Amino acid sequence: MSNPSGSAMQSRTRPRGASRFLTQGRGLRGRIALNDEEDAPFERPSSSRDVYNDEVEDDDDENAGLLVSAVPMSGALAATPRTPTEYPDAPTRGEIALRKINAKPSQRERKRSWWWGGRSDDAPGPPRTVTLGDSDRQRSKYPKNVVRNQKYNVFTFLPFVLYEQFKFFFNLYFLLVALSQFIPALKIGFIATYVAPLAFVLAITIGKEALDDLERYRRDNESNSQPYRTLVQAARLSKKSRRRGRMQLDAESEGDKAVFLNVPSSQLKAGDLIFLQKNDRVPADVILLKAIGGDHSASPTEDQSDEPLGKEGFKIVLGEELDQQHGPSAVVRNTGDGIGNGADAGASELNGEEAGTCFIRTDQLDGETDWKLRVAVDLTQNMSNDELVQLGERASVYAGPPIKDIHTFFGNFTLHPDPSDTCSAGAPLDPERGGPAVGDLRNRASPSRKGLTASEHLDGTSTPIAMGLQSQVSPLTAENLLWANTVLAAGSAVGLIIYTGRETRAVMNTSHPETKAGLLDLEINRLSKILCAFTFALSAGLVALNGFRGEWWVYVFRFLILFSSIIPISLRVNLDMGKTVYAKQIQNDPEIPGTIVRTSTLPEELGRIEYLLSDKTGTLTQNEMELKKLHMGTMSYGWDAMDEVAAQLASGLAHIQSHKEDTSRETTSPSKALVNPFLAAGAVLGGRGRRDMSSRVKDVALALALCHNVTPAFDESGAVTYQASSPDEVAIVRWTESIGLTLIARDRTSISLRASSSDTTLSFSILEIFPFTSESKRMGIVIRDNSTKEIVFYQKGADVVMSKIVAENDWLDEECGNMAREGLRTLVIARKRLTEDAWLTFERQYKAARVRMEDRNEAMAQVVSQHLELKLELLGLTGVEDKLQDGVKTTLELLRNAGIKVWMLTGDKIETATCIAISSKLVARNQYVHQVAKLKSLEAARDTVDFLRSKLDCCLVIDGESLQLLLDNFRLEFIELATQLTAVVACRCSPTQKADVARLIREYTKKRVCCIGDGGNDVSMIQAADVGLGIVGKEGKQASLAADFSILQFSYVTKLLVWHGRNSYKRSAKLAQFVIHRGLIISIIQAVFSAIFYFAPIALYQGWLMVGYATIYTMAPVFSLVLDRDVSEDLALLYPELYKDLTKGRSLSAKTFTEWLIISVYQGGAIMLLSLILFENEFLNIVSISFTALVVNELIMIALEITTWHVYMVISEIVTLFLYCVSIVFLPEFFDLKFVLSPRFLWKVALIIAVSSFPLYVIKIVRSRLAPPSYSKLATS
Repeated sequence: MSNPSGSAMQSRTRPRGASRFLTQGRGLRGRIALNDEEDAPFERPSSSRDVYNDEVEDDDDENAGLLVSAVPMSGALAATPRTPTEYPDAPTRGEIALRKINAKPSQRERKRSWWWGGRSDDAPGPPRTVTLGDSDRQRSKYPKNVVRNQKYNVFTFLPFVLYEQFKFFFNLYFLLVALSQFIPALKIGFIATYVAPLAFVLAITIGKEALDDLERYRRDNESNSQPYRTLVQAARLSKKSRRRGRMQLDAESEGDKAVFLNVPSSQLKAGDLIFLQKNDRVPADVILLKAIGGDHSASPTEDQSDEPLGKEGFKIVLGEELDQQHGPSAVVRNTGDGIGNGADAGASELNGEEAGTCFIRTDQLDGETDWKLRVAVDLTQNMSNDELVQLGERASVYAGPPIKDIHTFFGNFTLHPDPSDTCSAGAPLDPERGGPAVGDLRNRASPSRKGLTASEHLDGTSTPIAMGLQSQVSPLTAENLLWANTVLAAGSAVGLIIYTGRETRAVMNTSHPETKAGLLDLEINRLSKILCAFTFALSAGLVALNGFRGEWWVYVFRFLILFSSIIPISLRVNLDMGKTVYAKQIQNDPEIPGTIVRTSTLPEELGRIEYLLSDKTGTLTQNEMELKKLHMGTMSYGWDAMDEVAAQLASGLAHIQSHKEDTSRETTSPSKALVNPFLAAGAVLGGRGRRDMSSRVKDVALALALCHNVTPAFDESGAVTYQASSPDEVAIVRWTESIGLTLIARDRTSISLRASSSDTTLSFSILEIFPFTSESKRMGIVIRDNSTKEIVFYQKGADVVMSKIVAENDWLDEECGNMAREGLRTLVIARKRLTEDAWLTFERQYKAARVRMEDRNEAMAQVVSQHLELKLELLGLTGVEDKLQDGVKTTLELLRNAGIKVWMLTGDKIETATCIAISSKLVARNQYVHQVAKLKSLEAARDTVDFLRSKLDCCLVIDGESLQLLLDNFRLEFIELATQLTAVVACRCSPTQKADVARLIREYTKKRVCCIGDGGNDVSMIQAADVGLGIVGKEGKQASLAADFSILQFSYVTKLLVWHGRNSYKRSAKLAQFVIHRGLIISIIQAVFSAIFYFAPIALYQGWLMVGYATIYTMAPVFSLVLDRDVSEDLALLYPELYKDLTKGRSLSAKTFTEWLIISVYQGGAIMLLSLILFENEFLNIVSISFTALVVNELIMIALEITTWHVYMVISEIVTLFLYCVSIVFLPEFFDLKFVLSPRFLWKVALIIAVSSFPLYVIKIVRSRLAPPSYSKLATS
């Protein structure tokens, strides 16, 4: 085939025998073109035109008639034959891949793209195809990359803030009262008297919102203006762009060269090439095209080598012979066996550009502190910067619609042929391989064809089509993505921006959880409505007593205004300030360091908790795993026998080394001998039954040392740290290190171990990894021993799934139960040896599943289960211990004594959960434990409900399946019984089930529920609770960031609830009732005055007296109640039973409200009546006498309510009284200074105060003697 425009290219008829083109994203060896005659069967896509999101137009495709086929490959590139009659209607991969390269989007596509770009903010984004050659207009259809955390702008600030304030009943009520003063008929006194308090409250709130939003604006502006370097082609730079980038180009930078342009983050667009260095925050969702240096940053101006080492010892050479005639093609030459003999080899691959990997930190995205490994697209990893910018429309990315899931991404990266390339008659053959280059398609004669092209020979042979003329597709997954708001932890990277602004994962996962309202706030809101009704009744009653004379409706409104202080506007201000004080006290408590109050409106809720729902792993336990037991069927090793395990491993490796040396003498020279860890003793002795124990230990140790996702990372000092997504993985790798098998290097394609006994390095190639997921509950890896080329599939996972995968055995279930009863977490290890043909068959079908855009995960899982997960050889069972946190036992026992019912919700096995419940003292001594597992029928569920009804003192242990069955069929009956049990343990619970249980308890019991956890799987439960506690755990800060209170360990719960919760609730209850009393008493005085003076709606106290009464005359002493405490800290912790009284809500109830109402009516009536009785000649004296008696009475009442005096309380009382006395001098319109300084003023005020306050003091003394509170009994004992 000498010319692409030949007869075959001009054909308008697509022959049925055209090949299907399949690619895979791991190295050149994965990009294989398979003929119909040689391709394996594949499942037909649901749409024959959307495999790569590219429509193939039969009438317009110049390449429609091109026949392509595969070169028969050997080794890793071999293919399994198939007949051309299979799936005759399925589209060929050649049809999809060999399409018009420069095709432009149709008019309909342009309209659709424009319409998508104009969608509303709430609409989900569509799938997209982004190329490096998109114009600015095409890129502008995607959202701007603007970070916006502001709530308001200049125009919406006041309207929105005022709406948020006046939707509260308090503020709306006083707004109406203030506005009524602008009506002449309703005006009473100074307008400032009613406007000033409301304006003060609003000014504080609006000012706080303004400062917070201004700070958000500054952070947003800083983030949006952060400069980033983008890679652009010099020829495409406009003068405007050059000026904006502040760059000067020299002659060498012109043309097709890559240049760097500084662009603010807010101006980045989808399709931009961005360069990131170590510690750079990723500004958008970026596809990693190229990773430079695994552990150090590289200069962006240095061109990287185009000749890295490929997989399996092949050296990729771009150019050479084919380059002169066909453009960039690939020739693969063998450069050796690629086996390293030391840490240096592995480290060079890990740190070099050829590794194609980098690390990112995701703690600000998912809360996990472990670094995550990201892999570059293999098609672009080896390109220089100049080559990347020259790709233009040749490189396109199909990406699915933006979604929230940060662990899922579906897409394809397609690299189209260069349209400037020309074809020749053939391609040179690889002299060492005897065939064309890897990935080359062949133009082979087909019986169905009527003629031969110029490139075909008369003898029926075919000539290769250079790889540069093929469209190559690489599947994209989440491991190829750098999500926005993550940080590049090591190395440098070049990426393609795919999602911006609101479509990034970070923004889509930024949700504002539902605002939680405390129970105390709800109770006060109900009381405020009662007070409103009382105010209206009092106003109507006075008008009715006057016989509804004249304009009585006006009088009603005037009385409502006079009595507006009954609903004090300062109540919410005092409570909010009190909550701030409680939060500061909690955070500054030295005994619970590191505690953070994230929701300052809920401290009182800590004193009302009746149900505590706790996670197990990382919450009750330390989440610090230590391998304690190893079982291999006929032999079991405990924690005290690990030295013997190490000796057996050394013996097994030494036996292999000796066998290898014997073999190498016969086949190779000694200098080229390599370690062979897979020539197991089983092969030598003839079967597993005759293998010695050292060989079996070696097999298990190798499996654990290889089957994981741990990567060693080295800091500047050279110290090694292990990075993994789970502490379980790190624990196992550290265990293998302790017995003599150390992980020294790892990248995406290789892993190296050092055997300390012989100081040799074991080198392996990673062929495929199957990560652990919560759904699969297992993890697998396929590796190739670089010395023997033997392929092995290792898998480890939970016993519930592995028991169905491994070959039949008679000990696995029994030993799993035994370990679970010891409180150990079990992990089953298995393996399967694969032949080369079996691996290639699996690989081909797995690659086909990987490039599917629909049901990709399901298709991949199906291929794995069909080819790999069949009758695996069971190697062993490990038992990992997760120790209890410090103080867990005493904490749970104390909480149980406090009347709090503790539930443990975990995803672990029922045996392990039962063991932890007993060892942690969640189950009381001698308490019966009732286990319910694997309920299948309604009859069994009914029997369980009946048993629980007769045994309410037991501890229920139930698995998730049985729990769901009971909730689905006996919901109310089960929850009624379960909430009466002292302890419940739910096992095998999903995160959704945990949240559902929390909501169900809240809805059914109407009690306060607290949830505590440490991992991302606990977030939904924490957010569903009335109070969420998050522990900063080994798995990250996700739970801590989502919680209302963040703590460092479970034992802090004791003081948080029993001490701080008690104080917060008791203080707020007392503060709220006294503020209400302060408003009630002055309103009663006004009502008595109006009733005596012919029911006239005239204000007794006006102007500054009303303002001063709510502020400087009473505010400080009243607010000092937030420092009161009824018991000492030691007493509260020593007698947790005191907590039970708090849950009953007796500190603020209808009874206490009625008592304060009676006190207010009595004291207000006494002050006003006595002031009238002692009335002299001038009305002014009534105001001075009654108001002075009122202020002093309030100070005395505060003193009577204080249980434990604080120095600030004494100061506030003295300073307030002093300020009042001084203010009398400056208010001559209300006070006759001569009369105030006279002895008769003093004795009259003293008499009024004695009558109003002394009886209450006597009642308090009598009550403390006859019916003392429980805490006072303990304090005196």
